[in-house]
Amino acid sequence: QVQLVESGGGSVQAGGSLRLSCAASGAGTYCMGWIRQAPGKEREEVSTINYYGTATYTDSVKGRFTISRDNAKSTLYLQMNSLKPEDTAMYYCVASYLCNWYSGGAYWGQGTQVTVSS
Repeated sequence: QVQLVESGGGSVQAGGSLRLSCAASGAGTYCMGWIRQAPGKEREEVSTINYYGTATYTDSVKGRFTISRDNAKSTLYLQMNSLKPEDTAMYYCVASYLCNWYSGGAYWGQGTQVTVSS
């Protein structure tokens, strides 16, 4: 059983920063990541990271967001800088053995809302 609990979301003005956290129980060596979804928009894989720290980013956040994980603390992070209104979305922490977030074996947190105003 895997349990994921996100925190750190909120409302911020454009150009500001937020740091999201995900307390992960039972994730072990799973691949993990952050997926965001805004009303009327397709789900977007923002960033992923494997157990050893190899990371990926969607083009729209490169240079602004940084994903990291502390395996000893079983915690995943997403540092978000230079936020833009288009970053507004619900952000979900995800975990999967094969980095397939849409399979039956994937786990999703409850989400944390990020709202960026101009």
